[in-house]
Amino acid sequence: MRTPVTAALAAALSFTLPALAANDADLAQIRAQLKEMKQTYEQRIAALESRLAAAEKTAAVAEKTAIQAEKSVAKVEAGSLQTAAAAAPASASAFNPAISAVLQGVYADLSQDPDKYAIYGFVPSGDIAPAKRGFSIVESELGFSASVDDKVYGNLIFSLAPDNSVEVEEAYGVLTAIPGGLTPKFGRFLSSIGYLNDQHQHVWDFYDAPLPYQAFLGGQFKSDGVQLKWIAPTDTFIEVGAEVGDGANFPGGERNRNGIGDVAAYVHTGGDIGRSHSWRAGLSYLGLRPKDREYVQTDSNGNDAQLGFSGTSYLGIADFVWKYAPNGNAQETNFKLQGEYFWRKESGDLTYDRDGTLGLTNTSNYASRQSGWYLDGVYQFMPAWRAGARYDRLDPGNLSYGANFAYLDSLSGFNPQRYALMFDYTPSEFSRFRMQVQQSKLLPDVTDNQVFLQYILTLGAHGGHKY
Repeated sequence: MRTPVTAALAAALSFTLPALAANDADLAQIRAQLKEMKQTYEQRIAALESRLAAAEKTAAVAEKTAIQAEKSVAKVEAGSLQTAAAAAPASASAFNPAISAVLQGVYADLSQDPDKYAIYGFVPSGDIAPAKRGFSIVESELGFSASVDDKVYGNLIFSLAPDNSVEVEEAYGVLTAIPGGLTPKFGRFLSSIGYLNDQHQHVWDFYDAPLPYQAFLGGQFKSDGVQLKWIAPTDTFIEVGAEVGDGANFPGGERNRNGIGDVAAYVHTGGDIGRSHSWRAGLSYLGLRPKDREYVQTDSNGNDAQLGFSGTSYLGIADFVWKYAPNGNAQETNFKLQGEYFWRKESGDLTYDRDGTLGLTNTSNYASRQSGWYLDGVYQFMPAWRAGARYDRLDPGNLSYGANFAYLDSLSGFNPQRYALMFDYTPSEFSRFRMQVQQSKLLPDVTDNQVFLQYILTLGAHGGHKY
């Protein structure tokens, strides 16, 4: 007979044995899975080791083949390299200048003869007349530029005139390794006085130069000499520059003497206003000492008299430019307002009938104070399309001819002026097509109505345009 204790033990054993049996089955299953995984990974590792050994063997063969090939090529090239070294310098491919060409042409419809172009009260100043009537090419350019080495940059630009003559427009070097924001330039270059002067004609917003540039600088002033610019390390753009040169170009004159012929100095400053506006302003000075500066002027009797001026010429320029582009995106639409004011003082000796053709040769004192200005605005109303307007005006001021007053006309208070409208299409940075309509009133009682149809084509690399 079972006692209560015996019964309790029997009941406990009846619950424990099935649990132990279940745990043993689980352990056996886990061991079987581990064994299977181990066999699988061992097989995969063996396969990978076999592939690695085969790859290493192939790589060794390829490396040996490459070494043999290199040795063979070296033997073949050894003689040709010696021949090439004797035939050409080692740096033959190091100097590879950028080459560019700018092609221009125009159709001009003029109501007055361009051969009689003159500006009342102002000394004739070189090739400032508009193009001949009808079809013609305009001054084109051929340029070469490159970094000569790690310290010098060189630029050479030839001007190809419509009469088939060739002139060196610019030929200068720039030292690029000078620290402290200094940029020295030497050679022949367009002066950086004013705003428009150092920009080449093909990037102007209008076909021709404003009247003050024609009257005071003969279109543009360039010099053979040295230029030094310094840009201040400030958030606001500040540029200070000075130049000295030979003074051979108008309003100077050819000279064969030692020393400095022209001195120029300028300061430019500018910056951004928000994201949409930017500006630049500047003051410039140009001083020269012309010697026998020759020109022809119609005298009070209607004769073409040759005159010669020797003395001093001082010119001051104030310029301002404001640009607007919505949110800084000038690709879609933009607007530019640009203007400059010129003031010049000259004094010295003026020789009337310098060549003696009229038999009235006479030298007397001469003095003048003259001014002029222009203002233009250009609006790009959609990509590639622009329209603009410009107004130019000159003030002959006060002229003193001394004893030559009897031969030369006194001024009657007439102010030369001009109105221009421009419309152009620029399909890319390499081409532009322009129509310009303007009315010139440069002589008393004479109005010249002018229409210009112009094309500008740029071939090859060309430097970025200035602000």
